[in-house]
Amino acid sequence: MCCDLKRRFLLLYATQKGQAKAIAEEIWQQAGAHGLEADMHCISEMDKYNLETEKDPVVIVISTTGTGDPPDAARKFVKKIQDTTLPPDHFAHLQYGLLGLGDSEYTFFCNGGKTVDRRLQELGAQHFYDTGLADDCVGLELVVDPWIDGLWLALKEAFLLQKEKEGMSSDAVSSSLSAAPHVGHELNLSSEVQNLKLEDERVRSSDVLTQKLVDIHLVASTRDTEPSLVHSVPPVSQSALSIPALPPEYIEVQFQDTHGENPHLSSLISEGTAFEVPVTKAVQLTREDAIKTALLLELDIADTVFDYQPGDAFCVICPNNVNEVEELLHILGLSEKGEYFVCVKVKEGTKKKGAAHPQHIPERSTLKFILTWCLEIRAIPKKAFLRALVECTSDVGEKRRLQELCSRQGASDYTRFIRDSNVCLLDLLHAFPSCRPSLNLLIEHLPKLQARSYSVSSSNLYQPGKLCFVFNIVEFPACPARPVSRKGVCTGWLAELVAPLLHPNKNTLDTKGGSSSTEKISIFARPNNNFHLPADPSVPFVMVGPGTGISPFIGFLQHRQKLREAHADWEFGETWLVFGCRHQDRDYLFKQLRCFLENGTLTHLKVCFSRDSSTAEVAPPKYVQDVIRLYAKEIARVLLKERGYFYVCGDKKHMADGVSDAVVDILSMEMEADKLEAMKILAMLREAKRYLQDVWS
Repeated sequence: MCCDLKRRFLLLYATQKGQAKAIAEEIWQQAGAHGLEADMHCISEMDKYNLETEKDPVVIVISTTGTGDPPDAARKFVKKIQDTTLPPDHFAHLQYGLLGLGDSEYTFFCNGGKTVDRRLQELGAQHFYDTGLADDCVGLELVVDPWIDGLWLALKEAFLLQKEKEGMSSDAVSSSLSAAPHVGHELNLSSEVQNLKLEDERVRSSDVLTQKLVDIHLVASTRDTEPSLVHSVPPVSQSALSIPALPPEYIEVQFQDTHGENPHLSSLISEGTAFEVPVTKAVQLTREDAIKTALLLELDIADTVFDYQPGDAFCVICPNNVNEVEELLHILGLSEKGEYFVCVKVKEGTKKKGAAHPQHIPERSTLKFILTWCLEIRAIPKKAFLRALVECTSDVGEKRRLQELCSRQGASDYTRFIRDSNVCLLDLLHAFPSCRPSLNLLIEHLPKLQARSYSVSSSNLYQPGKLCFVFNIVEFPACPARPVSRKGVCTGWLAELVAPLLHPNKNTLDTKGGSSSTEKISIFARPNNNFHLPADPSVPFVMVGPGTGISPFIGFLQHRQKLREAHADWEFGETWLVFGCRHQDRDYLFKQLRCFLENGTLTHLKVCFSRDSSTAEVAPPKYVQDVIRLYAKEIARVLLKERGYFYVCGDKKHMADGVSDAVVDILSMEMEADKLEAMKILAMLREAKRYLQDVWS
């Protein structure tokens, strides 16, 4: 009778790139084995649930996007609960547990989850289970897996408590829940991974399949004493494995004919209006012998309604590499089918909860269009995908290794050989040649190909009808797990696209001797950017941007110059720019910065070159954070006395953290306060939007 008494809980997810949804689906799958029923919905589907009247426990899985925003799917929900007219007991009846996903490379780690968690608490909701904060920087699974393990006992206790409050007998509920395997209660989980204790001796939930040791005798050479993508060593190679449950298939693909047209690229985005604009100029800013190649592109937006402010970002819709698409088609045995239109449908009778047609896959398009414009074929495969690939692999040794890589026991191998090595599907198919996945499996597991975001490097006042941006061509060198080097999906494509503009020659001329047609790209605005000039021009500000991090500040200075020319009677605050690069003669991206200094737009220009040797008695500063420390009194004056702004743009891990540490030291020294107090001041500056970052990892 207990099977008829499955207790319900509400499961909500808010995802940007599919991670939170995949984790929610994992919880939904495991719930049945624990005698529970998860009522799962995207948090945006507010017509399908009602927290105001919800009596059952609520589980929320939510990611973070941008520099700390809730995902797009959660915007309406967050706006609704942030209504200031709501009373403090609005959710007093609500019991919930929340799992936040984020990346500690960014300042506002897990801020999407923290925002929702904090507001629910303010409105009277109570935790039935401690909040988990998972860090993609070190591996989400380090928090996600134990958090899910501990969820079931917490839910059981919540149901028993609920029954006690209702004054009813809890015997039926208890018998229903006790049928499920017992999992030890997990204590307070946080992003501090070092505090996690993964209790391997714990009885595993029945959602994982215990893989018996397969007696595989592989001929191992002496070099196989070290693990690799395709080879394991003890203890992993000798362990019984706990692997995830096989995700149910839910997509059906039907090939049709070769007649018709593919959808327009603008139909692939849901974030706003896409504009197809010509690339009118391309300049290589670095010398050929520079370590990185930086390009500046100019777009003509005069015939569009696209508008921007200096400091804004925008997105470029980009395709996968054409050679990689062809290679994938070849391995799948579908080279002859590339130009065929396909119809993608939900499989009839699928066991997948809430199975729906993927929004990023057109109703009708060619197979090549889907692999080129819709699916992120470079995505790092998640463990659920590896688990599905096991079933498509015929070689017993390869099968075992894929099982290890998606197992609990092989977690460190997964991190080292797949996650940290940036391994993608193509790499796996080369490494495990007997693996032949179906097309529907790729559509089910590969995420949406995301548009790439770039900072605007121009001002509409300075260059009306033009938009400029700067980027490094991203390089992924070959490594043991990935034997070929690759360029970034978007930067590699853009570099190839503008090659005729960079290197004009006779091959770029048409048969009549005129120049070839201008290449176009599709772009759209990226909303919610606070990285703008101070509204009051008299407020001073400091800009720190090494390498391509200088990009938005070129727009700032262009804009400021035009404002100064148009408003001679205005008062303008002082401006500081701190720029750094490796070599002055190879990658000093904008030597014309001195023009801004000479015409008064820029008050102070400080530069440093980290790889240039110096014969000076006192070595010059190597990095931008060193420069900032040299001008500690001036920086403190701008921030504290004159209530100025501080902007940082560029690499998060190797620069932005160093800059914030330097600012903390300056505040501590100039205020004669301890470091903790200085950190609080910096936090207040961030909160007041006077310390602003546009960073990437």
